[in-house]
Amino acid sequence: MASHETAKGGGDAELRALRDELRALRAEQQEMAQAINQLVATFRMIATHLGIAAEPYGRGEARKSGNEPPGFA
Repeated sequence: MASHETAKGGGDAELRALRDELRALRAEQQEMAQAINQLVATFRMIATHLGIAAEPYGRGEARKSGNEPPGFA
C-alpha cells in the first residue's frame, strides 16, 4: 500500500507540473498572438503608406465620386 500512495503522490506532482507548464505555454501563445497582431497592423500601415494597399472601405458608405475605384475614396 505504501508504494501505491507514493506512486499517487508522484503522479499528483507530475500532473501539477504539467498543468504549470501548460499554463506557461498558453501565456507564451497569447503573447505571440499579440505580437503577431502588432506586426500585421504595422505591415498594413506601411503598405498603406507606400501605396501598395488601400484602406478598406465600408460597403454601406456612399461613394463621393463615381469615378474612383473602391478603397480610394
